[in-house]
Amino acid sequence: MIFRTPFFLPWIFPELTWKINTDKKEIFLTFDDGPIPGPTEFVLETLAKFNAKATFFCIGDNIRKHPEVFVKIISAGHSIGNHTFNHLKGWNYSTKDYVKNVELCAEQMAVYSPKLTVDNRLLTVDCELFRPPYGRISKDQIRALKKTHKIIMWDVLTQDYRQSLSKENCLAGSLRVSRPGSIVVFHDSVKAERNLSYVLPKYLEHFSNEGYIFSAL
Repeated sequence: MIFRTPFFLPWIFPELTWKINTDKKEIFLTFDDGPIPGPTEFVLETLAKFNAKATFFCIGDNIRKHPEVFVKIISAGHSIGNHTFNHLKGWNYSTKDYVKNVELCAEQMAVYSPKLTVDNRLLTVDCELFRPPYGRISKDQIRALKKTHKIIMWDVLTQDYRQSLSKENCLAGSLRVSRPGSIVVFHDSVKAERNLSYVLPKYLEHFSNEGYIFSAL
């Protein structure tokens, strides 16, 4: 079972960010697919207990449905990133349609974030982080989006969304492969909630005891 990104992918896609180069004991937690009432709020409460900061890659339609939860993320001092409006798998869409969906998400982010502004539907975006859902994105889509966004992938995939994966194995695998500079993917979603609620507090406790800090991108 693979928890760490295969070593060859950063070689094939060096224009994407897979890991942060650092000499410090520092881990970069990220959360995909929110904001969702319940899971996202659990994550925020748990992070606060460990004085940890993280980056939330939000789905535009979820921001539209749950703006109050999105605002809680920002108010807690975490970073936000774009995860498309409809959680699109890039390989299944034209570059034009994919980029448009990213822009729709940015518009929702702009409505509720004090860091973003809308001027006649033209966005001035301070937050330029983007993560492709499923990690599926074409070369043409990368070329189009890298003009305005920093595309963030990951070093560690916790697989918390896998219903067949026990919470104990989810934790053990995530702990085993994490290292200084790791970008770690969790999901603040209903699907991942069972594993997330078990793994996240124990993950934070383990690395806090090892002297690590948790930073936003």
